[in-house]
Amino acid sequence: MSDFSARRVMMVDTQVRPSDVTKFPIIAAMLAVPREAYVPHSKSEAAYVGENLEIGAGRVMVEARTLAKMLDALDVQPSDRALYIAGGLGYGAAVLGQMLTSVVMVESDAGLAGAASATLAGQGVSNVSVVTGALEAGSAGAYDVILIEGGVQEVPEVLLGQLAEGGRIAAIFMQGALGLVKIGHKAEGRISWRFSFNATAPVLPGYAKAAAFAL
Repeated sequence: MSDFSARRVMMVDTQVRPSDVTKFPIIAAMLAVPREAYVPHSKSEAAYVGENLEIGAGRVMVEARTLAKMLDALDVQPSDRALYIAGGLGYGAAVLGQMLTSVVMVESDAGLAGAASATLAGQGVSNVSVVTGALEAGSAGAYDVILIEGGVQEVPEVLLGQLAEGGRIAAIFMQGALGLVKIGHKAEGRISWRFSFNATAPVLPGYAKAAAFAL
């Protein structure tokens, strides 16, 4: 029997804290959520490795460092309403759920969404709602925080429209093999993006830049 709780502490101490993530709610959430429960069963031994983990359907669970730094940069507050895009098997949404009253998670792959719902229920997580639908469509509402777990080339206007005034959005903008995590702040209806740190992830369905027509 693997001692996953010890690995969880080691993950926080060697991957999260050294990345300048010191906010107590993030540390506490990552210590509380059993990452091994949210990966494919065959990959449970790799749950705490410090790199992106393939979870099927061409998708990855981003490394713990990336998720922690995104949450840190979003400056999540307890009263925030949150939308989690491309939640995969539910780990990141469960971590965010530890910090907030409720989280809406959107997942386009029915298999991943079903597994996420089952795992969340099995873990007693009742404040994360899983919506099966197109990632680029988001979920109707006005959210203070939107986190996209995966690569993007551009963020659809419909999703930006679901960000509340004063809200923050985090995404990994991929430029070839290079990835830049940027945080967008919404003020007076406009989004201003700022670079936060480097990370990579495969570009998500619905988030590739439309090819320009050339004559």
